[in-house]
Amino acid sequence: MTVTTADPVRIAMWSGPRNISTAMLRSFGNRPDCAVIDEPFYAAYLAETGLLHPMRDAVLASQPADWRQVVHTLLGPVPNGRAIFYQKHMTHHMLGSIGRAWMPQCHNAFLIRRAEYVLRSYRARRDTVTLEDIGYRQQAELFDAECDRLGTPPLVIDAEDLLANPPGLLKALCDALKIPFRAEMLRWPAGPRPTDGVWAPAWYGTVEQSTCFAAPGPGSSTAALEDPLLRIAEQARPFYEHLKRYRLAASACDHGP
Repeated sequence: MTVTTADPVRIAMWSGPRNISTAMLRSFGNRPDCAVIDEPFYAAYLAETGLLHPMRDAVLASQPADWRQVVHTLLGPVPNGRAIFYQKHMTHHMLGSIGRAWMPQCHNAFLIRRAEYVLRSYRARRDTVTLEDIGYRQQAELFDAECDRLGTPPLVIDAEDLLANPPGLLKALCDALKIPFRAEMLRWPAGPRPTDGVWAPAWYGTVEQSTCFAAPGPGSSTAALEDPLLRIAEQARPFYEHLKRYRLAASACDHGP
């Protein structure tokens, strides 16, 4: 199983926020054969919606607000001539005005997580949250469109499965993408990365302290989630369950962290 810079593998990983998506970015970014990009449609999303996210002005200054320019980067030469280009995408950033004809040129995969975990983490960083903010409906729409295009379900990775068995899930993911598994994906140095979005100070405090995939601590228990977050979790559940039916199973793997 080999990949080459002449025919790079482009991986578009679609998730909502607070879904271990940045830890996954760390994992792939620690591979020496892989370039990564962090939420490239964020500025386009903020420019069109006018939403007041943390560090809004800095985000708008750091990225193109024209989605066509973003696509040019995603499909263009891979940074540093790497053989793999891992793209971390937020499903709620894909507004109806953003074209999707570029997506078939990538391996599209979907990272899912129970909404109870997502909402508690998200609410700690923004005063308000809606179902639209966490991208469950949009993720299901993108997934169904990819199912229709492929004639078979695309890759789905459940965050809980990944946290329970990082070697097995990452090995299965790499096998499905037809790229070699590398042990570097299991552990990375703590601290910020030059590939992190400019918004990292507002959102990445926990992941900057991380060195591996770790199960949630006691404070992230789903118990006692109250309204209005409970109502949002209930609205998100059917979308999560729809994708969960197709989640990837772990591979037998001898690699330890």
